[in-house]
Amino acid sequence: MNIHFSAAAAAVAAGAFAAPLVAGEVAHYTFPSETLGRDYAYNIYLPDGYEDSGLEYPHMYLLHGSFGNENDWVVKGEAQQTLDRLIDEGRIPPAVVVMPGSESWWVDGYNEPAETAFFDDLIPHINDTWRVIDTREGRVIGGLSAGGYGTVNFVLEHPDMFAAAAALSPASYVPVPPSNSSGNRHPAYLDAEGNFDPAKWEELNYTAYIDDYKAQDTVVPMYINSGDHDVFDIAYHGAVLYQEMREHQPDNVELRVIDGDHEWQVWVDTLPEALEYVFSFAARPQGTLPQASN
Repeated sequence: MNIHFSAAAAAVAAGAFAAPLVAGEVAHYTFPSETLGRDYAYNIYLPDGYEDSGLEYPHMYLLHGSFGNENDWVVKGEAQQTLDRLIDEGRIPPAVVVMPGSESWWVDGYNEPAETAFFDDLIPHINDTWRVIDTREGRVIGGLSAGGYGTVNFVLEHPDMFAAAAALSPASYVPVPPSNSSGNRHPAYLDAEGNFDPAKWEELNYTAYIDDYKAQDTVVPMYINSGDHDVFDIAYHGAVLYQEMREHQPDNVELRVIDGDHEWQVWVDTLPEALEYVFSFAARPQGTLPQASN
């Protein structure tokens, strides 16, 4: 007797022995931003079962780098695959992750009021549109390079808004960006004559906010990392930031320096640890699961 065992049948048979990986969903959305005077674009990751669970979820804002967009973390950063795997393995809770787009360095720079739009338009929109836990304990943030810079600024300015933060290769340069950094060429920091404005950088960098942060009582745990061969010397600048934070909150800041440059491989490799770190401080999904029918 001949037995024909198709590839499809093989997949079914394999599935009988290994549970399939849970799979979240990523979708792209826009909404009108009054602050920006244009549509605000973002991608959102919804965990497996979101549609029918009725639960409210912890959520994360994951910020892209300089001259990037809302697609970077999905296309280059393997965010969906990483989130699926970590949730499936129980390393992070089921969570919603918002990956917004910005034409600035997440600041109210010369080109657009990106920070104001983030807090006044994006966060209220996400709270109203998706089932997320709308409290500090339900909200975390992270980002890479310029998005790491934005992350640091946001939590130091608004510690009441975030339970934890992850700054991956943060472009938080002191006193100004190195000559090879795109910060020197980005419209956010270019004056009317098109020249980099060091006073604007100093006004918007984390050094302008850290003293006020230390003077209040709320602590935001922070994960910081960098590649050891980072072409912008972020291993050094990250260590300076780490020391500033460590003096204030020694038990709530971490620094990792790994092999690599200022590159996607570093961020893909370290995203799992960063996610585990921030979500360890976040609330769990809230609500009651629907009862299964007999």
